[in-house]
Amino acid sequence: MSLRARISSPEETAGRGEDGHLVASYRAKLLEEIDLAEMSSLAAAERRARLERVLGHIISREGPVLSTVERSQLIRRVVDEALGLGILEPLLEDASITEIMVNGPDAIFVERGGRVEQLPMRFASHDQLMQTIERIVSTVNRRVDESNPMVDARLPSGERVNVIIPPLSLTGATLTIRRFPRSFTLHELIGLGSLDEHMLHLLAGLVQARFNVIVSGATGTGKTTLLNALSGLIPEGERIITIEDSAELQLQQPHVIRLESRPPNVEGKGRVTIRDLVRNSLRMRPDRIVVGEVRGGESLDMLQAMSTGHDGSLATVHANSAEDALMRLQTLASMSDVEIPFVALHDQINSAVDVIVQLTRFADGARRITEIALLESHGGEPYRLATVARFHARPMAADGRIHGAFEYYPLPRRTADRLYMASQPVPQAFGIAQSADQLATREAR
Repeated sequence: MSLRARISSPEETAGRGEDGHLVASYRAKLLEEIDLAEMSSLAAAERRARLERVLGHIISREGPVLSTVERSQLIRRVVDEALGLGILEPLLEDASITEIMVNGPDAIFVERGGRVEQLPMRFASHDQLMQTIERIVSTVNRRVDESNPMVDARLPSGERVNVIIPPLSLTGATLTIRRFPRSFTLHELIGLGSLDEHMLHLLAGLVQARFNVIVSGATGTGKTTLLNALSGLIPEGERIITIEDSAELQLQQPHVIRLESRPPNVEGKGRVTIRDLVRNSLRMRPDRIVVGEVRGGESLDMLQAMSTGHDGSLATVHANSAEDALMRLQTLASMSDVEIPFVALHDQINSAVDVIVQLTRFADGARRITEIALLESHGGEPYRLATVARFHARPMAADGRIHGAFEYYPLPRRTADRLYMASQPVPQAFGIAQSADQLATREAR
């Protein structure tokens, strides 16, 4: 989109009455006074600063007389409408907001600290909302209209964006912006109460001993955040390939190859799926494969990679429990274009998956690891999970928070032996089971 097009659309602020007309009027005056060619050569921050200075001179010269606060607010609104995303711009700059949800022009919700709240703001009209949406999707060379009413994309700044418009959305154009998650270390997650030191030591040993780890959880439980933190435990000398729908992982190791899937273009061509990338990654001599989320037939390729020499791989799956994660993997693998009996898929999962880390988001917004389970079954046996850590939650307290305690159970001898061979200690809080009776095992069917 050209700079002139971005600044010269005063009609998008119409509908707010006198206030909207004032913003539109000053944006038109701003356009008359700036050199578009010069502005185009500036970086985004310099462009904004230049516009704010020019607009300040215009207001000083022509009025109206405003207080310092009112003047700053007017300048901010005009420049936001000109260069940014209008009323959404301050929300994108608010680090406490993790998700922005626009349900038509009259309803804007945000998520802060795990809780959703409605804000007392609105778009002036449906047209203004659509122009904001078009501005967003145009930055990633996409378009949204009746022939293409759904868009799922990642902005250059990292935010994940989903758009769905009428006639598919009956509540008007709907926009969801998921903020690029900050990279947390496991020690920072301990500070947030997501896990504790004993679990950290165990997870560090499992990752460095090349156990295959599946991070499981429902939407918004922090799967990607935990996956990113766990990947920080991978030794620096290894070649890591990350595969995602929307690139969010921020690995710090020096030898990382980041792959991202691609949707079809407007002609319906050029699509590259997660499965395509997983298959290709196997030809790239990976030491570890990290898949942001398995959600289709690529889970079969991932399971085969895990069980044929690519130990230590990590992936996430959308599931509500450790048992559900195994069933989900089996169902997703069956969606592959390779017809494999469920019995064979069952064997493949028993062979490939070592650890399931289950995440839960509680009513107070806290996200915690609620279970670490080891898959102990072999071959055609029913899935048998051995819980080695669990979070026991108590009812919500008077302060509106949910408290609880982490509990630990002995590790199976086979797991302890693998840790020993990898020179990884067994954390004292867990110990080693001397008999099958000491294991917290259960079957999943």
